[in-house]
Amino acid sequence: MGSSSILASLPFAIGIVMFGLGLSLTLDDFRRVGQYPKAAVVALLCQIVLLPAICFGLVLAFGLAPALAVGMLLVAASPGGPTANLFSHLFGGNVALNVTLTAINSVLAVVALPIVVNLSAGFFLPDGAALGLQFDKIMQVFTMVVVPVALGMLVRGRAPELARRLNLPVRVLSVVVLVGVIYAVLYAERENLVGYFVSVGLAALVFNVVSLLIGYGVPRLAGVEHRAATAAGFEIGIHNTGLAITVALSPTLLNSAEIAIPGAVYGIVMFFTATGFGWLISRRRGSRADQPGLSVQEPA
Repeated sequence: MGSSSILASLPFAIGIVMFGLGLSLTLDDFRRVGQYPKAAVVALLCQIVLLPAICFGLVLAFGLAPALAVGMLLVAASPGGPTANLFSHLFGGNVALNVTLTAINSVLAVVALPIVVNLSAGFFLPDGAALGLQFDKIMQVFTMVVVPVALGMLVRGRAPELARRLNLPVRVLSVVVLVGVIYAVLYAERENLVGYFVSVGLAALVFNVVSLLIGYGVPRLAGVEHRAATAAGFEIGIHNTGLAITVALSPTLLNSAEIAIPGAVYGIVMFFTATGFGWLISRRRGSRADQPGLSVQEPA
């Protein structure tokens, strides 16, 4: 899978993405969960509990190859990211709630991601114990995810003008990194690419659509108002596939291009489905106002 130097640089690449995320966060984003308690709790439960369970059922239903099954569950365990915030902004979601969920999910992923990977690798792979993320590798994930986010937040807190100037170029670089990582995976597996898309493409599409619908529908059923539910839908349906791919490819973590394939496929599919989802719920919102008794009061 490419040169060893490219592989070794992957954690630094995702560090750039997470640093960019940190530049958009403050401590108030973590405290804000108290302003949206129902929306935040429902969305986090969907993300951490419901989504991996549904993904597990889907990979069994589609009969995915073991490594592809682990890759799908790795995507399910990955948090949302800046892309979810962007879609939420474009389609009228509560972006403040998105930022809050992204911040909390990024921290929770340090624990949730290794647990899901360990369980899925142990179930699907004969040598799953060797591939699972043990304690030392949990610390590597922590370093790769939380440390750059904290550094970005520190820059914003101590030098807000510098953070403002860095925000756009780091966001652009983050997109370039994500596209580059997806391209690297697809290029490395180009001989098997058609087979992989046939094998995992439909599963990734179904899981993505189900994630978006659950992310919006479950909060609505719980009485969360439209804008907050829209934010939850994008947060749950749009995953940080760059993180999933990096964990899969890194020689010190899973070291498997095949496990990275579902993340690359999902990373392509989600842009189209998220656009369609945003268009549909925008039309629904425009054609029918929220029913009385189904909304929660948003903070001013």
